[in-house]
Amino acid sequence: MYLILVLFWILLNGRFTIEILIFGLIIAAAVFWFICRFMDYSLRKDLMLIKSTGMLFVYVVTLLWEILLANLQVMKFAYSPKYVPEPVIYFFKTDLRSGFAKMLLANAITLTPGTITVYVHDDEYCIHALDKSLAEGIEEGGFLNILCKMEALW
Repeated sequence: MYLILVLFWILLNGRFTIEILIFGLIIAAAVFWFICRFMDYSLRKDLMLIKSTGMLFVYVVTLLWEILLANLQVMKFAYSPKYVPEPVIYFFKTDLRSGFAKMLLANAITLTPGTITVYVHDDEYCIHALDKSLAEGIEEGGFLNILCKMEALW
């Protein structure tokens, strides 16, 4: 996080000089101290994010793939004259423990066309789907498996 803050400082300045680098190191240290002190951040969380970078990449690729597939399916529904939508409210439970993983799953479902997360309470999710075929397999899907593996790393 500290290095990201330093790089962000240099990027915002638009040029690189030794003075800008030194001042950026000092400002980034102050901001990083503030984040650690008052926003419950730690180096342990930095290491956790570094360890799960590969899984985050897999998660993003899976999310983009699922968005593409869902877009094609929703387009098929929209342009098919025979299509009669069967909207469904779908409930399921997960074994996810961290709030971060639960948030990632809820956002992935909402970002995928045709589905939206209505609410999350403890381990229970309520999903609204444009069609029942879009809701099938959510609880066995790739998102949940990737997030469980990420939690195991944490």
